[in-house]
Amino acid sequence: MKKKLLKYNLATNTWSQAEKKAAISVIESEMFTMGDKVKVFEKAFSNYFNSKYSIMVNSGSSANLLAVASLFYKKNKPLKKGDEVIVPAVSWSTTYFPLLQYGLKLKFVDIDLQTLNFDIHELENSISRKTKLIFAVNLLGNSNEFNKIKKLIKGKDIYLLEDNCESMGAKFNGVFTGTIGDIGTFSTYFSHHINTIEGGVITTKDEELYHIMLSLRSHGWTRHLPNPNKIIKKRNNSFEESFRFILPGYNLRPMEISAAIGIEQLKKLDKFLKVRRENAKYFIKTFEDDERLILQKEISLSSWFGFSIILKNIERKKVIKKMGENNIEFRPIVSGNFLKNDVMKYFDFEKTSGLDNANYLHENGFFVGNHHYQIKEEIDLLKKIISNV
Repeated sequence: MKKKLLKYNLATNTWSQAEKKAAISVIESEMFTMGDKVKVFEKAFSNYFNSKYSIMVNSGSSANLLAVASLFYKKNKPLKKGDEVIVPAVSWSTTYFPLLQYGLKLKFVDIDLQTLNFDIHELENSISRKTKLIFAVNLLGNSNEFNKIKKLIKGKDIYLLEDNCESMGAKFNGVFTGTIGDIGTFSTYFSHHINTIEGGVITTKDEELYHIMLSLRSHGWTRHLPNPNKIIKKRNNSFEESFRFILPGYNLRPMEISAAIGIEQLKKLDKFLKVRRENAKYFIKTFEDDERLILQKEISLSSWFGFSIILKNIERKKVIKKMGENNIEFRPIVSGNFLKNDVMKYFDFEKTSGLDNANYLHENGFFVGNHHYQIKEEIDLLKKIISNV
């Protein structure tokens, strides 16, 4: 009998029968749009991550959009068109697009080749009197150095947002990332730590922001706001309040089926994270003595979305060609240096340096998957391939 060829997947499904039963129960209920399951999931999410408020939306990209939008409608010190926001040069597109769409000016800062997050020295030199927002991205499961970032903005009117879409379950000094800044965003897309088909979550401790986001999520109407709330006085007339619009909102509502699946997935997150961290230990042990490679340096406690490798003195195209021939899936490290994309012609932006590290990552980096199950054989296969290039 021919031995099955080993395949190292980038992402795999985390569902069991529990998620399928949860989905079927929603179908049988005939209540498909946002309802009680979403409320239960939001409460469970808040409880798990020690967040005061959690808001489920239809994607992690929508979570970023809603987070940025909400800061424009605060009563005190709202963001305004033209305000300066500092972002890392390496992230996913929907970190940046809401900032463009709301007319903010982006200032791109280089990354640290070890952590893949903000180069803290460059970040410090980038903060100006015009800076109103820092959008920190916790890349591939790895926390930023939030003690240093908070020290830099202490006493300044600068909001701190966390794009935590790749880092569910990561911690910095014992606190979950995504709950450290004014707002944090999470993704529950298929390839992420938990999978609700499509989905995202926003967390905040600010009640006003929470109420703004509740309205913006659903067309900008008042229907889902509590009474009383922090943004408007509701009338004691449900008919008049059913279609009363107060903010220029969206329809970013999640489906009940996603929430029902999410409830089951959250129950497994501890186990998923434990195995991911065990895989990471083996990955680091396997590759740490190879001086031709730069591995991501863990800050505090990573949730290890995937494993990045940046090559030194090895031609990347030779490595990934061999990987492809041996059933190892791979991708660029997020999107590489995002400024190399054609879409940048639409942005109002500046960069604080030549972005040497982001450029080096762009030309020499790639990442492979991590999983909720043990992958020693897959890591050994990767080691064999890289060793023989």
